[in-house]
Amino acid sequence: MKKTLGFSVLLTMVFGFVSLAWAKETTTPEEAGKFIGLQKTVCGLVAGANHPSLGYSEDLTEQPTFLNFSRPFPNQALTVTILGVDRGKFEQPPETLYSGKEICVTGMIQNNRGIPEIIVKEPGQIKIK
Repeated sequence: MKKTLGFSVLLTMVFGFVSLAWAKETTTPEEAGKFIGLQKTVCGLVAGANHPSLGYSEDLTEQPTFLNFSRPFPNQALTVTILGVDRGKFEQPPETLYSGKEICVTGMIQNNRGIPEIIVKEPGQIKIK
C-alpha cells in the first residue's frame, strides 16, 4: 500500500509539471527560437515596423511588412512578416496599427536567417493586448 501511494504521488507530481508546461501557451519573443517548427503564440512589444512604402525593402517582390519585436531591426528578437498579398485583409496598414503596441501573434515559428519569424496571413492571428 505504501509503495502504491508513493508511486501515485510521484505520478501526480510528474503529470502536474507536464500540465503546467503545456498550460503555458504563450512565449516571449526572446524565447521564440526554442519553438522553431511549432505553432505558438508569442506576446511582446512591436519595437519597429517596416514596409516598402516607408523606404524599406523596396526591391522585395512580395512587398512584405515586418513587425519587429522587442528591439528595432536589425536587432529584433522576432520578426512577424505580412506579405503584400495579405495586407488588404487588415483595416489599417499593419505598420501603423501595431507599431509601439503590445501584441500577441499566433502562428508557426520559423527560422529566417537566425531570427525567429512568424508569417501572418490573417488579421485574426494578431491580438492587441
